[in-house]
Amino acid sequence: MKTIIFVFSCLVFFKLCESYGKKYDDKEKCPRVKAIRNFILEDLLGRWYVIEYYASSEEALSYRCMRAEFSASSPQDVTMNFTYSFTDDPINEILVGNITWVIPNPARPAHWVHSEDTYEGIYNTYILDSDYKSWALLLHCAEKKKVTRYLSSFIMSRKPTLGANEKAYLKDKLPRYDIDLSYLFEMSQNDCNVTTNDFIPPSLLSNRKNPSSRRHPMKHMHG
Repeated sequence: MKTIIFVFSCLVFFKLCESYGKKYDDKEKCPRVKAIRNFILEDLLGRWYVIEYYASSEEALSYRCMRAEFSASSPQDVTMNFTYSFTDDPINEILVGNITWVIPNPARPAHWVHSEDTYEGIYNTYILDSDYKSWALLLHCAEKKKVTRYLSSFIMSRKPTLGANEKAYLKDKLPRYDIDLSYLFEMSQNDCNVTTNDFIPPSLLSNRKNPSSRRHPMKHMHG
């Protein structure tokens, strides 16, 4: 009898491990996320600088001078207006974007879901951690059936810079969500003013990519 119970226990254990492994390796689904507890939305609102940026579909950083402004029209609706420019833009044009979320479960206010129809599938945003006054860590995950999920993350600061200890503390939270820290890039917050065309060689201007034809940092086009 003891032998039968032992064998049965082993089978259950390995089945659970197999099931867990499948969920962890499922690249179509967003990871299970442990968002910040006792989150206070009002304290997160306002202006932030994006200090470091990760996106699972990009091997090289293409953005700079990214800044975000959070506002809430109600306790269940959150909007982020953000500005940024492309690193290869010779005139450093400052572009504007926005995204709006709803909080689907008031008991979990640190989990948001996008409300725009232009975002395919499910676009989740999680506040992983924040002290509200200095730093915050966001994780975004877009998923659509039969397509590899899209992960991105922002390390943010109320100031243009953030201390090494704070950054290390926040980075340590990301690998558990399948984020490769070697593709977490620093976001330059220097020289963020538009450059006048008078100082740009015509050859560079003629090869300049049209910003309207390029996706903004929060938009992932599923393949």
